[in-house]
Amino acid sequence: MFYGRCHDGSRCGATGNAGRQVVNELLALGQRVRAVTRNAAESHLPAQVEVVEGDLTRPETIPFDGVTAVHMLTNAGADYAELLSGPDLVKQAEEAGVRRITVLWSGHRSAMEEAVTASSLEWTVLRPVDFMSNALVWAESVRVKGEVREPFAYARSALVHEGDIGAVAAAVLVRGGHGGRTYTLTGPESLSVPEQVAALSAAVGREIRYVEQSEAEARAEMLAAGRPAEVVDVLLGWKRDMPAEGYTVVSTVEDVLGRPARSFALWAREHAGRFISGAGTR
Repeated sequence: MFYGRCHDGSRCGATGNAGRQVVNELLALGQRVRAVTRNAAESHLPAQVEVVEGDLTRPETIPFDGVTAVHMLTNAGADYAELLSGPDLVKQAEEAGVRRITVLWSGHRSAMEEAVTASSLEWTVLRPVDFMSNALVWAESVRVKGEVREPFAYARSALVHEGDIGAVAAAVLVRGGHGGRTYTLTGPESLSVPEQVAALSAAVGREIRYVEQSEAEARAEMLAAGRPAEVVDVLLGWKRDMPAEGYTVVSTVEDVLGRPARSFALWAREHAGRFISGAGTR
């Protein structure tokens, strides 16, 4: 098995929140796992994982030899830049004898997705609407100020547990039977930010205030944190005008895994320590 990564460890990649779940789920299913990262020394993956250094933007550095199934990304970095080397990577995978591939969607049709769906591989596209782990961006504010600052209190999201993303990817790669399909992945409910904050409050055992920002305030804060303007536009636009698929709950996780999708309340309990004063950042 093989797992690729991108820069943005908070969202994807073998060393990211969802990526680690893919790796762990593959191990739990008894698979040999090869994880590709730009920095093997900082991967902190289980000892039984074969960690190799490579860069998806440089296909010649990606070792597909002996690999039967691949989980691939569509972004090239933390700035959400599209991974343009998809066609070359897919061609290499085909030539190496890879049979199955899953692709983690990034919000739009990409060169990677185009190449995969046109290939001879048994492909499945995974489209998580939003990651529960994105709530970790509030951790410092909660620890220091006891508050979450976000715009668009009305906006709802059917966000999905990163562990369920990993479990679905692993099940598809190992068991097969999902070729030629595009799966939207959601959690079991659609929640507003105030409802997520309430779940975090319950998990940490103290009140966390929700402070609704204006869009202009949110934009200024994100730009000051160093996010590129085009990324800020995408993120705010998604929240402001959430498409129906972003807040509509679907049963894909349960259909594939045979169990219900995990709730945000459970996620909040699992990560409560990250929101408590004195907690570390990892």
